[in-house]
Amino acid sequence: MIDFLADIPVAGCLDIVWHAGWPSPKHDPAPEIQIHAYTENTVILRQNKSVHYEAPFLFLLFGNESALLIDTGATSDPGHFPLRATVDALIEDWLMRNPRAQYGLTVAHTHGHGDHIAADGQFTDRPGTTVVGHGLDEVTAHFGLGGWPHRTAELDLGGRILDLVPGPGHHSAALVFYDRHTGLLLTGDSLYPGRLYVEDRAAYAETVDRLLDFCATRPVTHVLGCHIEMTTVADTDYPRGTTYQPDEPPLQLTAAHLRTLRKALAETAGQPGSQPCGDFIVVYTS
Repeated sequence: MIDFLADIPVAGCLDIVWHAGWPSPKHDPAPEIQIHAYTENTVILRQNKSVHYEAPFLFLLFGNESALLIDTGATSDPGHFPLRATVDALIEDWLMRNPRAQYGLTVAHTHGHGDHIAADGQFTDRPGTTVVGHGLDEVTAHFGLGGWPHRTAELDLGGRILDLVPGPGHHSAALVFYDRHTGLLLTGDSLYPGRLYVEDRAAYAETVDRLLDFCATRPVTHVLGCHIEMTTVADTDYPRGTTYQPDEPPLQLTAAHLRTLRKALAETAGQPGSQPCGDFIVVYTS
């Protein structure tokens, strides 16, 4: 059994250049999914921009009893986006190193927008697998998040515990995942180096306050969202629909960016449209 509570948060590796598409998508030599082992029990995947311009990041976390896949990407067709086969191979490899008689998989989501749930159907007939719905009632019922959005919950993968923090504002049923083992805060589309679309201003501000309070008492190694849309020039993003981004910044942000975000929300309250904030852009949709 792996002791996921020892020497936490454990160090991981983000020394990687993410594949950012190709000048001609149909000639892209890279695989449909880029795989990076952050630790031996934590895998980050990125969908190729040549497959879908959103190029979302997905996260596969291994515990002693089950694994957790967070999000399923922007493409449903396994012929173009073989997520199930990729995850199966990663789990098989992990089980070869950590044999178990039985091992489950939970498929959950940072939120229910189409570029994060498209390949759910690839897992519906997978043995030992639970695919959590992405509606608010389904999310709160499955994870025991009564009193939404004012209570957190815990998810135990078998000695590896994640805290689930309600994160509405970008999406009504958005969740933020905090992994105690690595100290990673997985923020979905609530915070990442790109365009932060705010659908509900009040709920979004409350989410940022909730995360600031949460992070004040916990070690956060990195804040990892689900996209990269910025260039390395402050306040400058790639246009929506871009399939080749050769000048990307890193994926990882810090807990300090939450404070920057909260200040930006206060300073732009009541203003419409896009508000550049250096490493990200707040976009008010209403």
